[in-house]
Amino acid sequence: MRLLIGGVHSGVGKTTLVSGLVRALSRRGLTVQPFKVGPDYIDPSYLTLAAGRVCRNLDSWMVPPERIPALFNQAAKDADIAVIEGVMGLFDGLNYSEDSGSSAQVARLIQAPSVLILDAAKAARSVAATALGFMQFDPQLNLAGFIINYAAGASHGAGVAQAVQANTHRPVFGWLPYNPDLKIPERHLGLVPTLESGPWLEFLDRAADFVEQYLDVNALLAVAAEAPALPETQSAILKAFPGLPAQEDAVNAPLIAVARDEAFNFIYEDNLDLLKAAGARVKFFSPLNDAALPAGCDGVFLSGGFPEMFAARLSANTSLQISTKFAYAQQIPIYAECGGLMALTQSITDLQGQTYPMFGLLPGRSEMTPRLNMGYRLVTPNAPSWLFPVAENLRCHEFHYSTWLNRPLDLPPAYLIQNRLTGEAPVAEGACIGSLWASYIHLHFWSAPHIALNFVSACRKNKERRHDA
Repeated sequence: MRLLIGGVHSGVGKTTLVSGLVRALSRRGLTVQPFKVGPDYIDPSYLTLAAGRVCRNLDSWMVPPERIPALFNQAAKDADIAVIEGVMGLFDGLNYSEDSGSSAQVARLIQAPSVLILDAAKAARSVAATALGFMQFDPQLNLAGFIINYAAGASHGAGVAQAVQANTHRPVFGWLPYNPDLKIPERHLGLVPTLESGPWLEFLDRAADFVEQYLDVNALLAVAAEAPALPETQSAILKAFPGLPAQEDAVNAPLIAVARDEAFNFIYEDNLDLLKAAGARVKFFSPLNDAALPAGCDGVFLSGGFPEMFAARLSANTSLQISTKFAYAQQIPIYAECGGLMALTQSITDLQGQTYPMFGLLPGRSEMTPRLNMGYRLVTPNAPSWLFPVAENLRCHEFHYSTWLNRPLDLPPAYLIQNRLTGEAPVAEGACIGSLWASYIHLHFWSAPHIALNFVSACRKNKERRHDA
């Protein structure tokens, strides 16, 4: 069973509703595998908590579309039902002329029935026109029905539902009133991640109660059960790494330390799976709380997140900073994305204008700004390195409000961002200095699985070099 729930636009209540549905199904005793369409780290944290299973991302622009069914099957094979939360509006993707990377494309790739959340706020019969337009826009999409959100009351909700059903001849699975008690706290990059302290389980249970009260959950399950069986696919790992030699035993496999705590938690679970499949062991550590990197680590993955929200604590952890500098002096590969890059500069200036000293492995400083840098990116590594021995085009994404100030012009960049739309010269991004690779760019390793092989190979070589020294 599988079901994709999309929206007419962002802010229509997808995350609250889908998290509530996943929680409700889990409370019924079903094993639910959640998914999130597109490049997102925060919404999946709610779906993970709701399901008790790690939410996976399905991004059909960064990851070649033909890999999506295998990745879906791999994650959902032992689940009773898969529930996929869409991104933005149902047909929103890479650009205005195609739906690459959209919820609709993912739904077609995995043959998932789709349910559309309609926004009834400040509208009445016009909601039916919106529903009819979405239904007719892509005849290849199995749009199985609708959910009405933000109804002003019983008569409004029932009236809109009647109009939608009469004009689309598709079922409405229920309507929900606006409920301010179910608004998830937000900040500059979206929702507050559940790895930060908060009453998240209480919120999810309230959302599940709300869904059970207003939606026909049994009817949604029936629609999910109508999804056709997907063709058997070869293991995504085997497809990515044909002829991969037998992995080393756990003792000899290189150990990669991965940052994961309240400040650093933007990382795709599939990236970790690929690192393990490529022969690495993974151990999590907290840059906020741990005094040093994990003992014997052969590589460091400093993931993205919100270091600016915890800058005082991060700055005070000088022993972890010393441990990281020592790892760099030993030429241990260090890969840092976005928030990881920020932490490696000389300082972070937060949203209140307070400046805190940081690790200082990179010259210059990080400062929060009002300007959001967001979107898919096509990049090319600037020069051969331990992570990218040869030049290649990579699909990735960027999402940050901070900027790296006082970056020396002669600092070797990590990537060149290709400006396909403007035709302007490529823009230098990040830095590659010896064993340190740092950038605002976020990679999904399934876009090019050999990234994981390169990373693990560099860690293994460094491990052997230090052992022989």
